[in-house]
Amino acid sequence: MSNAIVNVTRGNIVESKHNVSIVVANSSGEIIASAGDENLITYMRSAAKPLQALNVILSKAYEKYNFTDEQLAIMCASHYGEEMHRKVISEILEKIECTKNDLLCGSPLSISEDYMKEQLLNHHKIDQLNSDCSGKHSGFLSVCKTKGYPIETYNQPDHPMQKEVLQVISSMCDIKPENIFIGTDGCGVPVHGMPIKNMSIGYAKLATPDKLDENYKFACNKIFDAMNAHPEMIAGTNGFCTELIKNTNGRLCGKLGAEGIYCIGIKDKDMGITFKVEDGNFRALYPAVMSTLIQLDLLRDSEIKSLDRFVKPVIYSNTKLPIGNIIADFKLNFK
Repeated sequence: MSNAIVNVTRGNIVESKHNVSIVVANSSGEIIASAGDENLITYMRSAAKPLQALNVILSKAYEKYNFTDEQLAIMCASHYGEEMHRKVISEILEKIECTKNDLLCGSPLSISEDYMKEQLLNHHKIDQLNSDCSGKHSGFLSVCKTKGYPIETYNQPDHPMQKEVLQVISSMCDIKPENIFIGTDGCGVPVHGMPIKNMSIGYAKLATPDKLDENYKFACNKIFDAMNAHPEMIAGTNGFCTELIKNTNGRLCGKLGAEGIYCIGIKDKDMGITFKVEDGNFRALYPAVMSTLIQLDLLRDSEIKSLDRFVKPVIYSNTKLPIGNIIADFKLNFK
């Protein structure tokens, strides 16, 4: 099966190519369309965050702490560490009677290149609240506080909370826990590896949970609705996840993961989509996502226009002259 190719042009020639594997599947595991390796095994990375956040609701932490949609949304996020994000993380920590020092996510600079430059130029103080994963970690802490689990080791695979998360991901993605590969994510917690088809199954259920039991159905609807109510929490200013959710009017949720992974769930369509740029380069990801959504007829003309800068991104010189483009060049194979 042919790969999805994303070309990088300079002037009149293609200078580089990126291979992308894509699987569009329903919650029963039936493949609707694909490109590349349908059985590719990789880590879900931060694309797993909305599924991991389900446990905040299933564990009753959501009820105990009366989390707002904004707070649930940032638990699903790879946020930019902007002031609005730091504020919400602080509110969560105050609710659960923890401090930033309880977060085991490290203190990296912003994952947004633009905001990182601002942080450096203005000598921002960088701490755990700045981590793009601090929302997920705050959610983990809330479960530990609800269930009386130790908080000092919540990042370990054998921690009872992480075992619960593994079961949630197993259930959502229709894969046995023993068949999920466990590694360590950049933020220090377990990361889950599986075929990309199974990730699509998980997102199909997340967006259209009608066939799930009532607890899972409620949790999926809360997470999906929270992400759509507060897309600014999911990434940040001009971020792709934020813009995609914001401009599609409650019809989908999408989430980025490191090394070129992206997952989307389509509301009321029983459809999940997973993308993996095989060399991990993000620049190929957004054109591949946009091309796929357009080929699946999932975007209105006005939405495509609003997201136009992600369809065929322009490459600029150091003096801000347009010198090339990043262009998706593939057709999905429909089943």
